[in-house]
Parts: sequence; structure tokens; C-alpha cells
Amino acid sequence: MKISKGSCESEISRAITQWEKDFLGRGSVSVKTDIIRDMIIVNLQGVLTPAEYAVCETKEGMLTIKKTRSELVESGIEDLIDIILTITEEKVKSFHTDISTRTGERVMIFKLFNDLEKKF
Repeated sequence: MKISKGSCESEISRAITQWEKDFLGRGSVSVKTDIIRDMIIVNLQGVLTPAEYAVCETKEGMLTIKKTRSELVESGIEDLIDIILTITEEKVKSFHTDISTRTGERVMIFKLFNDLEKKF
């Protein structure tokens, strides 16, 4: 790998933002990616719409939004894994994600088979 860690993190952020726009119909307000050992942690701000915030005012609504948003991301997991493989040349071992209905922030964690940070 010839690029710097910062360039790689930026490229992942850009690619995931583009994936969100293409696959989900809208992108987050901001995306920050960090590579730590064998993990790629992506922090997406401004994921929820104003309507979703309104629905999240009840516990039932909050659980519905979390479930729906999770299913949307999971249905595009192959694309996300391909993005990571293309940019880092590393295979994804597992994928974890959650969304905060309070802050509208999503966290994605890609766990890799190898220590990506050592490549830089």
C-alpha cells in the first residue's frame, strides 16, 4: 500500500458517503474514519432525518427506526465490504454497526483479518 494512513481514512470516508447517497438516497452530514490496528471505525454524523427524530420520541418509534436503519445498512453489506477491500486490499472478518437515536450518529466497525495499521 503506497498511500498514507490519513489518505486511506479519507478515501474510506468519501467512498462510504457516496455509498450512502447511491444506496440509501442521502448521505450523512459528516464522516470520520479511523484505522486502529485491525479495525476500521467509521463515525457518521447527521444520519437521521427530522421525521425520524420525531418518530424516535417514543420507545416503540425509536426501536422501529433502529431496526429499519440497521436492516437498510445490512442489506448493502456486500458493497461496504467491497469498498474496504478495494481501498485497503484487506478482507473484512466481521462488521458491526449501531445508531444513536438521540444524536443521529451511526458507528460502523469493520474488523479485518490483518493489522491494517502496520501497513503504513
